[in-house]
Order: sequence, then structure tokens, then C-alpha cells
Amino acid sequence: MSSHSAGATTPAAKAMTNGSGAAAILAAGFASFVLAVLAIAADKSTTIKTLMNFYRPTGPLSGVTTSAILAWIILWIVLERSWRNRSLPMTRINRIALALFVLGLLLTCPPIADLF
Repeated sequence: MSSHSAGATTPAAKAMTNGSGAAAILAAGFASFVLAVLAIAADKSTTIKTLMNFYRPTGPLSGVTTSAILAWIILWIVLERSWRNRSLPMTRINRIALALFVLGLLLTCPPIADLF
């Protein structure tokens, strides 16, 4: 006779969470927005342009992209630690991340960036 009976159940599986994924998605949207804001700031301000010049041959773009990547990594780590065991409303998080991404994309378009 088998050691497993027909009515036996396996130990309760850990509830499915989406916090880690939500953290990654929101951090990416935020970093896209940060990239655009820093690019505009470096273009319009001599002080910020100088601060963002991490590597002379590349110019301020080196600091803009590096700073945006750092913002993405830091926010991802913070949110992941806070949300890892949670189940979050992904529709809302996806909408916020998409809005930040679209804003970032629009702000990198010269006609819009020139408004600032």
C-alpha cells in the first residue's frame, strides 16, 4: 500500500507574492523619468552640466546615465526589501511605471525639453 493516501495534502504552499516584480517595474519607470529630468537639467544648467561630467570624452551624458542607473538600483533595492513578501495591485503599479516611462520619453524629445 502506498504511503500517500488519496486525501493527503502537501504542506501549505507559500502564498504567491509579486512584490519583487512590482519593485523592479516601478524602479525602472522611475529611473526613466530621472534620466530625462537630469538630461534636461544638465542641458540647461552649467553647474549641473559640470557635476554630471563624470567622463570628459562623453561629457555630461556620462553622469546623467550613471545617476539614473544608480537611482534605479537604489529604488529597486529599497522597494524589493519592503515589498518582497507582499502581493500588490500590479495594475496600479504598472500604470504608474508606464506614466513615468512615458513622461521620461516625452521629456527627452527636443521640442518638449526645449520648453524648460
